[in-house]
Amino acid sequence: MKKFTVISLAVVLTVGMLSGCSGGKKVSYKDGTYEAQSSVFENDDGTDDGNGYGVVSLTITDGKISDCSFLTYEKDGTLKDEEYGKEDGRIANKDYYNKAQKANAACAEYASMLVQNGQLDGIDSISGATINYKEFKEAVEAALKEAEEK
Repeated sequence: MKKFTVISLAVVLTVGMLSGCSGGKKVSYKDGTYEAQSSVFENDDGTDDGNGYGVVSLTITDGKISDCSFLTYEKDGTLKDEEYGKEDGRIANKDYYNKAQKANAACAEYASMLVQNGQLDGIDSISGATINYKEFKEAVEAALKEAEEK
């Protein structure tokens, strides 16, 4: 009986400590539109060739994310759109162009998932768009920090 009591007490204390680790602080956001830009991320090989940066625009309504857009840009500020992956206005390498467009399409998916999910937790990177995900996450975190009610 004594062993059962000690184990029960240990379980109760552990659960209590873990629930205290969740922070307990609920973040609330001010209504409005917030924009933030990511930094330029490196490739796995340490280069940042062609990556550019991402810009997120979040709309907060009634304290929740109600709209989001995410666009990526070349380092020179050129929007990555349907021309992204082309050379001199034409598709010189179809595989490269398709990969570039797949990564570009992931931007809208990330934005949509954020609105549906209401938070970054639970949004995973999309294969072929990992750098875009890093840009997205950094920009969203910065925009939400700006939107926090102090």
